[in-house]
Amino acid sequence: MEQDHSLLLDEEACALLGVPQRSEVVFQWLTNLKHLLPATTRVEVKANQVRLVNQLQGVLTGSPGPPTRCLLAHCLALLYRLGDPLSAGQSVDMCNAIIRSKDDAPSSLPTRLAAIACLGSLYEQLGRTLLHSFKDSLVNLLKAFRNAESQGRYEILLAVERALRGLGSGPSPCHREIYKVARASLTDRSLGVRWAAAMCLLELQREAVFLWSSELHNMATLCCRAFQGSTYQVRVGVARLLGTLLAAALQPRQPIGTQDRPGGRGRTLEEVMDVLTAGFLRGGASFLRASGDMLKGTSSVGKDVRMGVAQACVVMVSTMGSSWLEGSLPGLLGLLAPLAHQPRAAHSPASSACTRACLSYILRSVLGPLLGEKALANAARHVCLAVHTHTAALGETTGSPEGVQGHIMLECYLLELARVLRSLASTAAPLITDPSLLDTVASVLLHPAASARLAAAWCLRSVAMAMPSQRCVLLDRCAERLAALKSSPEAVSGYSAAVAALLAGAQHCALGLPHSKAKLVLGVAEDLLRSANQNSRLSLQRTQAGWLLLSSLCTLGAAVLEHHLDRVLLLVRCVFPPSVREQDMELHRGDCFTWQVTLEGRAGALCVLRSLLLHCRELLTDDIISRLLTPLACAVALLAKCSSLTRSYGPPLRPWAVLYRLRLYQVLALLPPHTYQESYGVVMKELLSDLSGPENATQPCSDLTLLPALCHHDDLMLLGPAFGPLGRGSIEERLHSSSVGGGNLENDPFSLCDGGEDSPAPLPPAVALTAAAVQLFGELFPQVITALQILEQFSRSLSQLKGQKQQTVQTHVCAALCSLLKHLGSSGLSLGPEELRAPALALLVGALENSSPLLRCAAAEGLARLVQAVNDPGFTHTLLRSGRDAVARSGHALAVGALYRYVGGVQSPQHLTSCLGVLNTLAQDTSSPELQTWCVYGVCVLLDVPSGGGVCVSVCEPSVGLLVQLLLSSPPSPPGLPHALGRLLHALTSALGPELQSARPAVSVLRASCVLACWMLQTSPDPLVQSQLVSCLQNLYLFCPAHIHLERLVPLLCEMLLDSSVLVGVCCSYVCVRGSVLSCVRQLAQRGALQVAQHAVGLVKELHRRDHSQLELTLKEVGLEGALFLLLDQEQEEVIRRDVQETLVHLLVSGVQRGRLLHWIKLCKDVLSASSDSGAVEPEEEGGDDWAVFRAVPQGAGPFSALGWRTRGFATRCVGRLLELSQNAGPAHFNITLAQELRQVQTEDFLVLHLGELVRMSFMAATDSSDAVRLSGLQALLLIIRAFSSSPEPEFPGHSLLEQYQANVGAALRPAFSVDAPPDVTAKACQVCSAWLSSGVVSDLRDLRRVHQLLVSSLAKLQGGRDRPSPLYNEAAVTMETLAVLQAWAEVYIVAVQRQGDAPGPEDPTNEDSGSVSVGADLLELVQSDLPTLSRLWLAALQDHSALSLPQEDAAQLPAAGGVFFTAETKQQARSHYTSCWAPILHASALWLQSTGFVMSEEEPAHLSRPATPTSMGQRDSGGGAKSQEDIGTDRLNLILGVSVAFLCSPHSEDQIENITSCLWALQALLSVGWPRAKVGNDQVLSVELVSVLHRVMVTREGAELQPAVLQLVQQIVRAAQEHVREKRYSAEVDDGACEKENLPEFGEGRDTGGLVPGRSLVLAALELCLHVLLRKIPRLSPALTGTPAAGGPGGPGGPLVLSGEDWLLVASALDILSHLPSICSPEGSVSVLPSLLFLLLGVLRELLLQPNINTAPQQRALQALQGVVSSPLGRQEKSRGGWTLLLGAALNTVIYGHLSLSMSLPAVDQGAVDQVGVLRVLTVFLVSAGPEVVLVQPVLGSCLRRYTRALHSKDPLVVSVCLQMLTTVFQTQSGVAAPYIRTLGPPLLRYLQGAERRRPQTPGELQGVLEALRAMEALVSASDPTNRPQLMAVFLPILISFLMDENALGSAPSASRALHESALKDLMRLGPQSPSVFRSLMSSSPQLKARLQAAIQGNQESLNAKASAAANRTSKTSPSITLKTNFL
Repeated sequence: MEQDHSLLLDEEACALLGVPQRSEVVFQWLTNLKHLLPATTRVEVKANQVRLVNQLQGVLTGSPGPPTRCLLAHCLALLYRLGDPLSAGQSVDMCNAIIRSKDDAPSSLPTRLAAIACLGSLYEQLGRTLLHSFKDSLVNLLKAFRNAESQGRYEILLAVERALRGLGSGPSPCHREIYKVARASLTDRSLGVRWAAAMCLLELQREAVFLWSSELHNMATLCCRAFQGSTYQVRVGVARLLGTLLAAALQPRQPIGTQDRPGGRGRTLEEVMDVLTAGFLRGGASFLRASGDMLKGTSSVGKDVRMGVAQACVVMVSTMGSSWLEGSLPGLLGLLAPLAHQPRAAHSPASSACTRACLSYILRSVLGPLLGEKALANAARHVCLAVHTHTAALGETTGSPEGVQGHIMLECYLLELARVLRSLASTAAPLITDPSLLDTVASVLLHPAASARLAAAWCLRSVAMAMPSQRCVLLDRCAERLAALKSSPEAVSGYSAAVAALLAGAQHCALGLPHSKAKLVLGVAEDLLRSANQNSRLSLQRTQAGWLLLSSLCTLGAAVLEHHLDRVLLLVRCVFPPSVREQDMELHRGDCFTWQVTLEGRAGALCVLRSLLLHCRELLTDDIISRLLTPLACAVALLAKCSSLTRSYGPPLRPWAVLYRLRLYQVLALLPPHTYQESYGVVMKELLSDLSGPENATQPCSDLTLLPALCHHDDLMLLGPAFGPLGRGSIEERLHSSSVGGGNLENDPFSLCDGGEDSPAPLPPAVALTAAAVQLFGELFPQVITALQILEQFSRSLSQLKGQKQQTVQTHVCAALCSLLKHLGSSGLSLGPEELRAPALALLVGALENSSPLLRCAAAEGLARLVQAVNDPGFTHTLLRSGRDAVARSGHALAVGALYRYVGGVQSPQHLTSCLGVLNTLAQDTSSPELQTWCVYGVCVLLDVPSGGGVCVSVCEPSVGLLVQLLLSSPPSPPGLPHALGRLLHALTSALGPELQSARPAVSVLRASCVLACWMLQTSPDPLVQSQLVSCLQNLYLFCPAHIHLERLVPLLCEMLLDSSVLVGVCCSYVCVRGSVLSCVRQLAQRGALQVAQHAVGLVKELHRRDHSQLELTLKEVGLEGALFLLLDQEQEEVIRRDVQETLVHLLVSGVQRGRLLHWIKLCKDVLSASSDSGAVEPEEEGGDDWAVFRAVPQGAGPFSALGWRTRGFATRCVGRLLELSQNAGPAHFNITLAQELRQVQTEDFLVLHLGELVRMSFMAATDSSDAVRLSGLQALLLIIRAFSSSPEPEFPGHSLLEQYQANVGAALRPAFSVDAPPDVTAKACQVCSAWLSSGVVSDLRDLRRVHQLLVSSLAKLQGGRDRPSPLYNEAAVTMETLAVLQAWAEVYIVAVQRQGDAPGPEDPTNEDSGSVSVGADLLELVQSDLPTLSRLWLAALQDHSALSLPQEDAAQLPAAGGVFFTAETKQQARSHYTSCWAPILHASALWLQSTGFVMSEEEPAHLSRPATPTSMGQRDSGGGAKSQEDIGTDRLNLILGVSVAFLCSPHSEDQIENITSCLWALQALLSVGWPRAKVGNDQVLSVELVSVLHRVMVTREGAELQPAVLQLVQQIVRAAQEHVREKRYSAEVDDGACEKENLPEFGEGRDTGGLVPGRSLVLAALELCLHVLLRKIPRLSPALTGTPAAGGPGGPGGPLVLSGEDWLLVASALDILSHLPSICSPEGSVSVLPSLLFLLLGVLRELLLQPNINTAPQQRALQALQGVVSSPLGRQEKSRGGWTLLLGAALNTVIYGHLSLSMSLPAVDQGAVDQVGVLRVLTVFLVSAGPEVVLVQPVLGSCLRRYTRALHSKDPLVVSVCLQMLTTVFQTQSGVAAPYIRTLGPPLLRYLQGAERRRPQTPGELQGVLEALRAMEALVSASDPTNRPQLMAVFLPILISFLMDENALGSAPSASRALHESALKDLMRLGPQSPSVFRSLMSSSPQLKARLQAAIQGNQESLNAKASAAANRTSKTSPSITLKTNFL
C-alpha cells in the first residue's frame, strides 16, 4: 500500500494477496503510475511499454471496479501517448473483441465496461492517430448499446463523448449515427444514462452543426422531456446542453449553410426565446397534446421542466458572455415577459410560485456575476424601464389574462432591481438620484396587485439601504402621498407598505433614522386606525396599514420606542374588548365584513406585540405584561370561537381566521408560558385541531417547509442536493415550498418588517399556521397536565385516517413531537411521567418507517432526542431492530447513529462496535442502494462521536474496509451512495485525527487506505462528491502532512476551482466545491503560502484547456493572488468570500516576508484601477491644482476589468496591511536613503521606494464612488501619513518626503467634506486632516491653510444652528460627526501647543533651526481664531461624556432631553462615540485652560448643534444669576479632574494607554497653572485621592511614557501642597508678627502630634507610590525580599542590578519626590516620616554603590535627594531638632559602618574603588548639609577623618581625585565643621603636592588628582584664619611655581605635564595679585623661583603672539583680492 516509485506492478506479490487486497494494490499502483508516467523519460517509458501494456491488459480482464477501470483507461491511453503510439491498435482491437464477446454472464460485465472505458480514453488521448479505426469501434459500441443494461449504456455514451473530444472534426460522417443514439438516450429510464447522453451531445455539438441549426427544435423538445422526473445532476447536465445549443444558434461558430439561413447567419434572440418559451409553457409535449391540455385548462408541465428551462436560459446568456448581455439586455428583458403573461404559467398557486421562482432565478443569475458595476447600473436602468413599460400598459390590459398575470413579471423586476441596488450600494448614487427611477418605482405603489405594491415597497427599502441619505426623503414623500391619497385603497396599502419597509430597514443601517420620523409615523398610524371605520370601502386597508406602520415602528428598538410605548399599548388594548365577558357578547353581533375588519385589526395588534417581543424585549417588564393580560385573555377566548365564526359566515371569513390564529400562536410562542397559564387548555385544544384535525388534513402537506428545520443539518444530505448548501438564490431553494403555493410577499405584508438583506418570502398563511402551531406545541406541552391524552389523541387521529390525509397528519404529529423534544433538550428538561414514553415512541417509530425520506430523517432525530429527554438509553433497544423492508431498515439505521450522537448509546465501546457491525453488514446489501446509503450514513454519524486512542483505531478498521470495498465496487450513478461514502471518509479522517501521523502498523494501514479512498473519490464526476474529497484531503493534510504532497494536492485543487467557476449560476452544487477548495487553500496558505502560489501557477502554465475562462487567464497572468481577487469579486457566498480574504492575507504576509512587495503593490494598484469610475469626483475650481496631478493619460489596461466595490475595498485594506507589516520589518521601509543603499547590495524591495504608488492608490480609494471604499482609502491614507511623516527628503534637507504629495492629500480629502458626504466618511476625513496637520510634513502657511480650511468648513457646519438642513440620519450619526470634528481640532491644537512649547524662543541666540518653531507658531495661529468657539464646544462635549459615564444607578441624573450633542433616544449609541474621542478633547481643553490661566473671556458662547440644555455648562447658576469667575473656573476644573480620575479608576481601560497618557498630560497642564494648583493644594482629600489613583495606574500599567508622566504629576501635586503650606506659614507670620513665631500654629501634615493618618495623608500616599516604584525596580530594598531570586533581578540576589536608563530615571524621579516630602510636614510630622525617607534614600545609594560606573546621573540625583532631606530647615527648628539630630546621626553611622556588608558581593578589582568613592560622596553630603551636632561627635568624626586619610593615600588615582574633590567641598563648608578636617588633612595634602612636585604626573588620572589637590589647597588657604593665610600662601606659591617648566623642557614633556604647567601658570597669574606682599617677598627671597616664573610668562606670551599672527594670516588669505564697488552714485 505504500507508494512505490516503480512503473511495473509486482505481480508475484499481488498473486499472494486475496481478491480485496489485490484490488486495492492494483488501484494504488495505477494511481502511482498516473503520476509517474509524465515524470518519466520517453526512453524509459518505451523500454517498459510492452510489459506495462501486458500488466494493464491483465487488469482489464480481471473484472475491475468503476474507479479502477476509470484509472486503468487513463493510464493505458497515457502510456501510449507518452511512449510508442503505433501499437495502440492492438489494445483497440482487444477492447473491441471484449465488447463483441457474447458472454452475458454477470462476471464478464466489469471487463466489458472496462474495455469500453479504455476505448474512449484511447481515442481521447491519441486523437487522430486512431481515426482510421474509429468507425469500426463506433459500430461495435452502438451495436452493444442496443442490448446493454443501464450501466453499459452509461459507459458507452461517456466513451463516445471522450472519443469525440479527442478526434475533433475527424469523425464527422458518424455524427448522425451518434446523434440518433444519444437523442434516444435523453429520455432513458435511467437518469444516469440521460446525464451521459447530455454530456455526449454537448461534446457532439462542437462539430455537428445540425444540432443547433436544423435540429434545434427537436433538441429543445427532447431536452424538455429529459427534464421530466430528473434529478438535480441530470437537470443541470441537460440544461447545459440546451443552453449551449441556443447560444450556438445565436452566434454560430461556423457558417450554417441552410436554405432558411442564407449567408450563415444565426438565429435572432426572439427566435431563440420562442424556443425557450415553448418549452417553459408546453414542456416536451407535442402540439396536439399541449393543445388538448390548453382546452382542458390544465398543464402537464412540471416544475422540473420549468427549472431546467430557466437554467438553460442562464447557460445561454453565460455562454454568450457579458459583452453580448450588455447589448441585448433590453431585448432579453422584454422577451422574458411572455413567460409570466401566459395563463398557463400561473393557473394555480403552485404554478405561479414556480414561474415566479424561475423568473427571479434567471434575472438574478443573469444580472449577478456576469456584469460589472457600470454595466450593472445600466442593467438597473433597463429593468426600471421595463417596470415603467409594464406599469404604463396596465390600463390597456386591465381585465385581460395578461393584465392579471402581469404582476408576476413586475414583481420579479422590482425584486431584482432591489437586489441590484443593494449590491451596488452607494455606487448607485447617480442612478438613485435620477428622478425617473424613484418615480417609476413609486408609481407601482398604486398597482392593483398587492404583490406588486409590496415588491415596490421592498425596492424603495433597498434604495434607502444603498443610499441612506434617501431614506428620510422617501419617507417624507410616501407619508405625504399617503395623507393626500387616503381615499384610495391601493394608495393606502402601497404607501403604508413603503413607509413600513423604509422604517424597518433603518435597523440594518449604521447611520439610522432621525427620531422625529418615528413620531411622524406614529401619528400617521393613529390617524389611519381612527379613520378606519369612517369608510367601509377602506376599512380593511386602513386597518392593515395602521398596524403595519406600528409594527415597523417597533423595529427601531427600545431606545426609540420607550418614548412612545404607552401610546402603542393603548392602541393595542383598544382593539380588544375590555373583558372576556364582553368578548363573548360581541360574538352575536356583526356580519361577515365586520368580522373581517375585526380579525384584521386584532391580528395586526398581535403582530405589533410580536414585533415588540422581538425587538424591544427589555421594555416589556412585568408591569407592562400585566397590562396586556386582559387583551391576551380576550384574544385566546376569541381563538376558541374562530371555528364557529368560520362555520357561521362561510369561506369568506376563513383567511382572516387563519391569519388571526397565526398571529396569536406567534405571540404566545414568544411570551413566557406562565403569562397565559389559565388558557393552557383552550390553546392546546386548538393546537390539536390544527395539527391533527380532519378538517386540516385536507390542506397541502408542508413537509418541505416544516421538517428540514427540525432535522439535523448533516442528515439533510441524504435527501439530495436540494437540501444541501447550494448557495443563495439557488432555484432549488426557491422551489421547496412551491407545492403549497410558494413564498411571496403577498402572503404576509408584515414580513416587510422582518426582512434582512434578501427579500422575504413568507409562506401561505395556512402553511405558516401549521409551522407556528408546531413551534407553540413544543413550548406549551411541558406545561399541560393532560399530556398523555394529547399523545393518545394523536394516535387515534392517525388510525382513523388513510392515504394522503394520514401522511399529512403524520407529518404534523412528527414535527410537533420533534419540536417538543428539541425544546426539552435545549432547556435541559425531561419528558415527564414514564407513561408518556410508550405513546411518544410509537408515534416516532411509525414515522421512522414511513416512505418519505424527509419524514424518516425527522423521526430519527426525534427518536434520539426522546432518549435524551427520558435519560434512559436502553428503553428503545427492543425496537431498534431490522425492519420488514429496506425502507424500515434505512430509518432504523439512521436512528442508531442519531441515538449515539445525543446519548452515546450505553457509553461503551462494545455497544459502538456492535452498532457498527450491524450497519456495516446492512451496507453491503447491494439489492437496495437506498439502504446502503442510509447505513453508510449511519456509520458516519457513529464515527462523528468523539473517541480517541486505540479504541478509535480499532473501531475505524472495519469501517475503512467497508469504505474501500464499496468505493471499488459501487457505480457512480446514482450519486446517493458516493455522497455517503465521501461523508464516511471525512468522518473517518476526523475521528482518527492526530492518530493518522502515528507510525504504528495498524495506523499506517488505515492512513494508506484513507489516502487511497481519496483518489477513488476523485474518479466521481459529481460536484458534491468532489467537495467531500477536498474536505478529506484537507483533514489528511492537517493531521499527516508528510503523506499528502503539495505538488499533487495544489494542482488538483486548482483544476477543481477552474471547473467549478464556470456557469456559476447554473450548477449551484459548484458552490460546495468552491467552498471546500478555497477552505483547503486557506489552510494550505497558513503553512506555506509561497509554495501554494508556485504550484498553482506551475499547473496553469502546463494545463491545456479548450475553453479558457477569465479565471484561468488571470491565474496565468497575475498568479494565484490575482485569481483570488477575481474570485472575491465574483463570489456571492459570505463564507467563501471570508476564506478568500483570509487566504489573500496569508499570501500577502508571506509575500512581504519573501520579498514580493512590488508584486503586491502592483496587484493592489491593478485592482483599484480596474474600476471604470474610480476617481470620478469632479474637482472644484478653487482646488484645481490638487487635481492636476491625476489627469495624466492612463496606462495600459491591467489584468482586471470593472471589479466591484467590495473587492476594491479589500484591496485598499491590503495596502494598509502592507504598511503594518512593513513597520515590523525594519526602518529601511520608511527611510529612502537607507533603502537606496540597501537596494544596491541586495534584491529586497522597500516600501518607501513606492510611496507615490501608495499615495495614488489611497487617493483612488478615497475618491471612489463607494462610501465603504472611501472609508478604506481614508484609513490607508491615515496609515501612510503616520508611517512616513518622519521620513526625510534627502534631496531637500529639512523637508519631509511626504511634502511633495500635499496636493494629493488635499484632493483626496476635499470630497469627504462636501455637503452630501455621509457622516462616517466626514468623521474619518477629519481624522486624516488632524493627522496631516499634526504630522509636521507641511511647513508653508498657505499649504497648511488649504487643509485647515476643510476643518473650518466642518466647524461651520457644526455651528449651523437653525440654518442647518433637516437631518437625514440618526442623531447618533450627527453626534459621531460632531465629535470627530472636535477631536480633529483638539489633536491639531495639542500638537501646535507642544511644538511651540518645546522649541526655544526667538530671542535665543543659540537657535539655529527655527523651522519647527515657525510651523508650530503657524499652526497655532490657524487654530487661535477659532479657539473661543472650540473651547466651549470641547467643554460641552466633556460634560456630555461625564454624564454618559454615570453608572446605571445614577442614570436618573441624566437630563430628559439629552445633552448638548446627544439626545435621550441615542444615549446608548452616542456613548461609544464619546468613548472613542474624549481623551484628545480633554487634553486640548486642559491646554486651553492652561494658556488662559483660567481667566474667563467675555465673548459670546458658540452656537451648538442643539439648543442649550440644562446640562450645558452655561454662565448662570441654578438660581438664575450669573456665575462668578471663581465658580466657572471651579466647574471647569472639577469637570477635567472628574473625567480624568473616573477614567483612571475604570477597570475597563486595559488597552487604552493613549487615553491614560492624555489624562495625565491634561492634569499636568492644569497643575502647571497657579490657580488650579492652589485649589488642589488647598484640598488635601483631593490631593490624596489623585495620588491614590496615580498609584493604581503605576501598579496596573506599563509604558515608556506613562510612568514618567505619573511621577511628574505626583511631583506637581507635592509642589501644590508645598506652596499651600508655605503660603499658610507666611500668612501666619505676617498676621501674628515676628515676635511671636514660637507661638505660631503648626502647618503641614502631622501638626503638633506628628501622626500621619493612612488614607488621609498626602505624605503617606506619595511615600507608598514611591515605595512601589523603588521596590519594583530595586526589590532588595525590601527586607522581606532580600535573598530571594526576585530581589536581585537579572544580576542575581547579590549582584549588581541591571536596569535600563528609563528605569533609573523613574528611580530618580521617585527620590526627588521623597526629598520634598518633609517640606509639606509639620516639624513633628517630619520626624515621623524621616526614618522611612532615610532608609529608602540610603538603600538606593547602597545599590548604586554596586554599579560599576560611579559617574552616573542616577547617583548624582540620589545624592541631591539625600542632600535635600539632610539640609531641610525642619532639622534646625526647635521642636524637631532633637529628632532630626538623632536620626541623621544614625543614618551617618549606617553610612560609615554599614556599607562593608555590601562590598563583599563586588569583584575584587572594583570593590575598593567603588566603595570608597561612593562612601566619600555620601559622607560629604552629610558633612556639608548636616549640623555640627551630627558630624562632630565622636566616634563619627574620627571615623570620617580616617576614611578621608585612607582614601588620600590610596593607590588608585580615581579614589584620590574624588577624595580631594570632596575635601575641597568640606573645606568650604562652615568653619566649625571644616576646622578639624583642615587640621588633620592639611599636612597629608601638602605632602601629596610635594610628592607630585618630585614625580610629575604621567597619566590623565594622575593629572586629575594633582589638579584636585591644588584646588583643595586653595580652598584650605581660603578657609584658614586670616592671620595664618600669608604663611600658607607662602607655602602654596612655591609649589605652584615648581610645576612650571622651562621652554626647552616644555616642548618634549608629556601632555599631562604640559597641562599641569598651564594650570599652575594660570593659578599663579590669578593668585599673585590677590596676595601681592607675599608674592613680592617670595620673588625677592628666591631668585630661582623668580627666574622660573619669568621664563614661563615670557614663553606663554610668545605662544599667544604666534597664534594671533597665524590667525591674521588665515583671515587675509580668505578675503577677496578685488573689492567690488557697491556705491555707484
